[in-house]
Amino acid sequence: MEGTLPPLLSPSPSPALNSTITAGSDHPMLVYVFLFLFLPCAGASAVFIVYICLLWCVMNFRTGNSGLSSVKQAAKKGLSVSELEKLPNVTGKELVLGTECAVCLDEIEAEQPARMVPGCNHGFHLQCADTWLSKHSVCPVCRAKLEPHQLFDASDENPC
Repeated sequence: MEGTLPPLLSPSPSPALNSTITAGSDHPMLVYVFLFLFLPCAGASAVFIVYICLLWCVMNFRTGNSGLSSVKQAAKKGLSVSELEKLPNVTGKELVLGTECAVCLDEIEAEQPARMVPGCNHGFHLQCADTWLSKHSVCPVCRAKLEPHQLFDASDENPC
């Protein structure tokens, strides 16, 4: 027996200990993979649901006096027809700050009727200005708000 090597001696776990390790889970790796994939998805879903609930609460229970909503409401309100008639009417050659209409992006010819916004003196085609200002109460170029006290009738005496 000189040519044969002795068997390797290695400690082997007792059969009772070995049966308790594998008795609870036949595939422990699958459990770990499932937990590794499921828990982050469940956590992200919970955060998303909380986010949606908060958005719903903010949109449904927002007060009318909050600054953001009142600014949006003011920006949507345009000028009335009587207020539009109070704005100065000029021709294209009387415009001071250029002859390009910022609403339609076309040139205002010298003899075309135009409307000038008081305060900033930006000019636009008459039809373009009336369309814009009936929906918005701000200048399309500089966003200056048109206040009712800035508007004056052409028939009124100019105090200057």
